[in-house]
Amino acid sequence: MSNATDLTRQGRLQEATALIQSLLGTPSGTPPETPPAGDAVEGTFTRLDDAAPAAAPASQPQRGRRTTPRAGLGETLRKIAAGGMPKRGPLPRAPVDVPQGAQFLSLAHTSAVGSRDYRLYVPAARPAGPMPLVVMLHGCTQTPEDFAAGTGMNALAEEFGCLVAYPAQPTGANAQRCWNWFNRGDQGREGGEPALIAGLVRDILRDHPADPARVYVAGLSAGGAAAAIVAAAWPDIFSAAGVHSGLAVGSARDVASAFGAMRGGAAGDRFGATLPSIVFHGTADSTVHPANGEAVMAQVLQGRPGLTPVAERGKTPGGRSWRRTSHAKPGGPTMAEHWEVDGAGHAWSGGRAAGSYTDPSGPDASREMLRFFWQHSKT
Repeated sequence: MSNATDLTRQGRLQEATALIQSLLGTPSGTPPETPPAGDAVEGTFTRLDDAAPAAAPASQPQRGRRTTPRAGLGETLRKIAAGGMPKRGPLPRAPVDVPQGAQFLSLAHTSAVGSRDYRLYVPAARPAGPMPLVVMLHGCTQTPEDFAAGTGMNALAEEFGCLVAYPAQPTGANAQRCWNWFNRGDQGREGGEPALIAGLVRDILRDHPADPARVYVAGLSAGGAAAAIVAAAWPDIFSAAGVHSGLAVGSARDVASAFGAMRGGAAGDRFGATLPSIVFHGTADSTVHPANGEAVMAQVLQGRPGLTPVAERGKTPGGRSWRRTSHAKPGGPTMAEHWEVDGAGHAWSGGRAAGSYTDPSGPDASREMLRFFWQHSKT
């Protein structure tokens, strides 16, 4: 990729394009295939909201289509040569309902590794004793406020009696606020973004009534890939993970392999065992190929012999058909759960129109994740 950048800066776009195509396994001389992430290497989203074309109202978003044309590879290279992907305009501040007695705190974690701002929702309906903590990692271009509004997780925190943390990825770390799931330095336990998230959790456990035996992490797209990484790196902190439209741990090691993984799927690393995980993926996801959901599940099932798969099918009132495959031992908790949402694109299933990149017609991923998480505890 550094060679491609140098060629682009010299104005030799055809040579740079051919080099990128060779990295992605695309034969030179054929029309360049647009990267699945549109104009962002890290992964962007199909926006499924009131701005969608009239042919696809918000309640029935276009299946597997983008509402804006993808940039060509040459244009993408120009943006790389300019020093990174351009920053999109700031998202409008999503309205976040905070009922009387609840708090939506603005906090920051700082350590030798670095710092991250985050929002912490503390419900008004607080149970006696420590509460579970759910860490939510937003997708590219999103903010904690936007992600909170779109997933509806704060309202569920009132219902289930839990804390919800929303770390913020700044543009200084990634121009489009993506978590850097494809960087080697952000895939391990020591240093990088996983260590920042773990440090943030320690702050919450120290300063708020959070239960250290019931800490969970979930995310969307780049945030989903990051959630899988954080869970694998810190199994002593987290009890379970939720991966929505994400990728397996180690599925990419740099920008070039990130393109390949997003386009067609990648198996990722092998583990002796991983944390219990619930996976959501739309079958029409054109940004992160659905094969990646299967790869995440295969990774979760490594080192877990004796689990019995049970498949179910259903359909939501919004019209989305879904298939769920659960893996458990007889009489035991579900250790892995895979939701495949028919016709859904790259968006949070069952999300709310108040936030970006949601599919309100799908099954409620937020509620299903909490149901799954509550089966698992360190004690």
